[in-house]
Amino acid sequence: MASRIEDVIARAVDQGRGVAAADLVLKGGRFLDIITGELAASDVAISGDRIVGTFGDYRGVREIDARGKVIVPGFVDSHLHVESSLLTPQEFDRCVVPHGVTTAICDPHEIANVLGRAAFDFFLASAETTVVDLRVMLSSCVPATDHLETAGARLTAEDLLAYADHPKVLGLAEFMNFPGVFAHDPGCMAKLAAFAGRHIDGHAPLMRGYDLNGYLAAGIRTDHEATTREEALEKIRKGMTVLIREGSVSKDLHLLAPVLTERTSPFMAFCTDDRNPLDIAEEGHLDFVIRTAIRLGVPPLAAYRAASWSAARAFRLHDRGMVAPGWRADLVLLDDFDDCRVAQVIAAGRPVDEALFAARRRIEPIGRHSIHAPQVAAGDFRSPGAGPSTPVIGIVPGRIVTERRDLSLPYANGERRVDLDQDVIKIAVVERHGLTGGIGRAFTQGFGLKRGAIAASVGHDSHNITVCGASDADMATAVNRMAEIEGGFVVVEGGRVVAELPLASAGLMSLGSHETVHDQLVPLRAAAKGLGVTLTEPFLQMAFLPLPVIPHLKVTDKGLVDVDRFELIDG
Repeated sequence: MASRIEDVIARAVDQGRGVAAADLVLKGGRFLDIITGELAASDVAISGDRIVGTFGDYRGVREIDARGKVIVPGFVDSHLHVESSLLTPQEFDRCVVPHGVTTAICDPHEIANVLGRAAFDFFLASAETTVVDLRVMLSSCVPATDHLETAGARLTAEDLLAYADHPKVLGLAEFMNFPGVFAHDPGCMAKLAAFAGRHIDGHAPLMRGYDLNGYLAAGIRTDHEATTREEALEKIRKGMTVLIREGSVSKDLHLLAPVLTERTSPFMAFCTDDRNPLDIAEEGHLDFVIRTAIRLGVPPLAAYRAASWSAARAFRLHDRGMVAPGWRADLVLLDDFDDCRVAQVIAAGRPVDEALFAARRRIEPIGRHSIHAPQVAAGDFRSPGAGPSTPVIGIVPGRIVTERRDLSLPYANGERRVDLDQDVIKIAVVERHGLTGGIGRAFTQGFGLKRGAIAASVGHDSHNITVCGASDADMATAVNRMAEIEGGFVVVEGGRVVAELPLASAGLMSLGSHETVHDQLVPLRAAAKGLGVTLTEPFLQMAFLPLPVIPHLKVTDKGLVDVDRFELIDG
């Protein structure tokens, strides 16, 4: 083994010195110096999976014409959930790498909340095959809360430690249970202690002041939940790396772009969190985030640095993020620098094409037939109450933070009803893991829906079935369809399923290609709009309404949740 490694090093030295032809040379382009911001005219020489030469002319066994191109470091998505792409890891790989993403740091807590440790086994096996360097953060909060919802699994510190030393594991994923941190909950303390000295990712929406100090004192170092300039600046000043999120639902870039400068960029990175194939096809992935940031006035050096070196550094991946000798050869060739137009991608020294994806060992999907919800009827969605006034979940478009809106609704015979004139419809969460059969009921405002119902088995993070509707009967039809298609998205009108997208792997991921999912999302979104829905991304927006760790008002299978108080609301 030692001699083989020595041979690799010797080859790299000779190729870097120019005394031997490099394995691959990008000829005649310019590359971005992440330190100075200079666009330097130079060949880039590669040996194996490493860059060995810059600021020079090189000959290569294989050469790629880079004239007219700008070469930048491969993009690092600093926080995402592969499951939210609705794709398996291998298909996600095919979807995002052509957009310049060469490293993706994922938290598989969506599927972990359904399947437990089997989710880690699946993701780590997949990560060993993907072209993108898929790194796994171990899910810290399965379930997200102990008393407010029913998840399909529970992971302890011991469960997580069993995977801690896997070469694809970076640390502990987003620590959402901040009330547990503040209360010194034994389970939270055990996980924080187990990963002390390793990277611990944060999840601290609206957290400021002394609470933020205490949260950081636990060893948490990154956060993707900043939604205002003031919040982002405070977190940076206190030593956090702020991950600017621009997903399909949560869109924070426009508000946070002014904070991202050449001075702050070492302490800021980009992430998508949750982004679906329709948006990726129409807009892009991190390439879209970079081009949007530059259009918003972010200096190009700051944008590209945040998308590569800063993200890698924050997660202790010290071998990537620069176009420089000795660094990992993750590179993106751009036709247009300011507009981040990707022409070609090099991943670990390999030019990316379909043949590279085709050569991967196939990993079989898991989590089939995972929907064990009870059969429901229209009467199961009645909403009894002691009067017309009730807390209503107020949707804020483009945000996963909701508002509490206390409204008067039509009321008769001890039952509250929808009020379409106020844009108020019913929402319910049906337990799908076969554990309790519980149904939580509430009302929500902001969908625009006028008839029918929409339902999803994607409901962060416990992934029970969430259904919204103007008709109790259509809500029942939508929920009952879930077991038949093994989970997914469903649109119902007049007792008839008018559109659906099956997600047979754990009720979260499609068994099809990203092209197929894209083609299914188009009529699904159109069908939802046909019911009057005004939200750009209604299904993913709905998916966050059962998440009881994001302020202010949410609903789970146990009922309506006051997130600020971290307790259920009666009546």
